[in-house]
Amino acid sequence: MLQKTALYVCLLLIQCIGFSQTTLKKEYSLTDCIDIALENNLNLKSTMLSSNVDKVNYRQSKMDLLPSLNGSFNVGVNNGRSIDPFTNDFINQELTFSNARLNLNATIFNGFRLINTMRQQHLNKKASELEIEEAKQTLTLNVTLAYLQVLNGKAVLKLANERLEATMVQFDRLKTLYDEEVGNPADFADIKGQKTMDETSILVSESALNNAKLNLARLLNVTDDVSVDTTDVLSDFESYGFSPEEVFDDAMENLATFKAKTLRMEAAKKGVNVAKAQFTPEISFFGQLNTNYSSAAETFTATGSSIEDTGDFVTIDNQEVPVQTNRTQFTGEKIDYQDQFDNNLNTVVGIAVNIPLFNGFQAKNNVELEKIKVEESLITLERTEQEIKNAITQVHFDMQAAFKRHNSLKRQVEAFEESFRVNEIRFDNGASNFLAFITSKNNLDNARTNLINSKYEYLLLVKVLDFYRGNVL
Repeated sequence: MLQKTALYVCLLLIQCIGFSQTTLKKEYSLTDCIDIALENNLNLKSTMLSSNVDKVNYRQSKMDLLPSLNGSFNVGVNNGRSIDPFTNDFINQELTFSNARLNLNATIFNGFRLINTMRQQHLNKKASELEIEEAKQTLTLNVTLAYLQVLNGKAVLKLANERLEATMVQFDRLKTLYDEEVGNPADFADIKGQKTMDETSILVSESALNNAKLNLARLLNVTDDVSVDTTDVLSDFESYGFSPEEVFDDAMENLATFKAKTLRMEAAKKGVNVAKAQFTPEISFFGQLNTNYSSAAETFTATGSSIEDTGDFVTIDNQEVPVQTNRTQFTGEKIDYQDQFDNNLNTVVGIAVNIPLFNGFQAKNNVELEKIKVEESLITLERTEQEIKNAITQVHFDMQAAFKRHNSLKRQVEAFEESFRVNEIRFDNGASNFLAFITSKNNLDNARTNLINSKYEYLLLVKVLDFYRGNVL
């Protein structure tokens, strides 16, 4: 009996341990979140599909250099007067016919249109691959920023709970005095108001943290609550060692967006060469293999001869003698399908030249349109460079301001901590009023909150600058 009981207890403990392990929520590191986002994010998947289109277009442009080979076959029945495809004679009967054809067409020269098209599509394919890299870089940055927002929200919520705990110490002390009808009743009313304010602050912090988690979950494309690992917080607050000019130079070299837009511009230039090929004659080689079948086709075999009257007469010795002729007798036999296809084979080979003389200025206008695309791609590249340069300058300035503000707030927190320590002792000993105590406490709590916010603001801005330098993590 004791053995069975011990066995049941062991099984129960194993089940409880297994249940706790399966229900324990994993804390995701920043690397985990980025890996999940790169696998699940829908916008990134859409960018990858667009890249596949460019890959198919490039593959097709290479195949267009090969000769085209096409076959055709038909079979039908014709009633009434028609032309026998076997003899080209007019017949008036039901006719079953069939034709087969094999066409070969190879472009010899067309102003390098096919080659330039292939080169253009190759540039577009390389640009689309870089656009995938650009999307990954941007997604990594957004996940990093969202991750830091979650960490910031958790830190602020923790501070709000600590603020309430500190308030509750005084609340319990003043409530005891109030119940014993000693002390100032107004102090107890004030501490109850402060307790309500601290509880409201917790609710606000919880809401902000929840919104930050939802934003991170949206980027990761997951429905579960995302719990982050707080050990990923960067603690190095040394002054940023790169100037805006250095960051921009690194961005020009490392960011995929510049390389992608440069390739798009080069592809647009190839489009001009493709359009110019419309002014050039096109030379091509063609060949055909044809055959046909007719149900009226027959072969005839001689089976004998017979003498027949022709209906004419000749006079011999004043006598009319009928004219007769010797006619050969034939037997008709249908020619089968395979024999006709073999016997009726014919080939055609030649060279075709297509010379553009006048096409309503279509070729000229197409060239102008392609040149406009080149100008648009150049403007897009220049605008991107200008926007990123301005953004780097602004972010770098805000980062320096956040760094200085963080250092200033650290000194402020240290000062308010000492002030609160003194005022708390004085208030507990009755040497100070509640207004001085609560003012000192609120000053310290606000300074701590501002310090945390400035810390993560600085981290966010540093991550943005690292992104521009091509180093998000």
